[in-house]
Amino acid sequence: MITKKPLSNMAESNIGWIKSTHHYSSSKHSTSKYESFGVLQLLNDEVVLPRSGFHNHPHYDMEILSYVVDGELTHGDSLGNESILKKGGVQYISAGSGVTYEEHNFGINPLRFIQLWILSDKKTSNPNYMSYDFSLKDNKNHWIYMVSSKNGLAPVKVNQDINIYSAMVEKENSMEFSIRENRQAYLVQIYGKSFITSLEEKNHKVLLEEKDALEIYEDEIKINTVDNSHFLLVEMNEYVN
Repeated sequence: MITKKPLSNMAESNIGWIKSTHHYSSSKHSTSKYESFGVLQLLNDEVVLPRSGFHNHPHYDMEILSYVVDGELTHGDSLGNESILKKGGVQYISAGSGVTYEEHNFGINPLRFIQLWILSDKKTSNPNYMSYDFSLKDNKNHWIYMVSSKNGLAPVKVNQDINIYSAMVEKENSMEFSIRENRQAYLVQIYGKSFITSLEEKNHKVLLEEKDALEIYEDEIKINTVDNSHFLLVEMNEYVN
């Protein structure tokens, strides 16, 4: 089964230096009517203007991931980590018992990134940080496996049964993805335009445009791109542990 989530139904905010599209958010600062999807507690599409950003702020017991779509994300935290992520980079923070960090756009162009908050399967564990650069990989027209559980095979491993993929698909190409029994997934059309067909519901086809998304339950989908397209797919157990 597939269910389209159009951009028009999502909450958006604009406070000058940052413009956000809230796919899911249980934060008191968000007006999103969609609070969560399984263990996915927040998914924001953020655009941050140059010479601005988030000052030091704390987090606890959450797996926090950022995927850079365009621009540069500069990070610093109370663990002593400092990094600059560019297009295709993934940053992972396991907040655990507590971490304070700041993130800025010190570049000359707007920064666009997707941030995800995922429930941790461990409480008050030691906080952790890592980043990984996927920008040098040939990720045209196939899925790039970016994030998995600690028992998985992706380069970035988190404290939760979740898998995250990205793909850049050229226009008029096709790809498929299968979601097993008792699993679900969330597909974000970061940019571009495509038709998504449910292979379980053979006559069910939806059109996704930039920032639209799709909830998928125990299904196999076929993607047919109309334009050059960029996707993020988050796959997980149907049930929150």
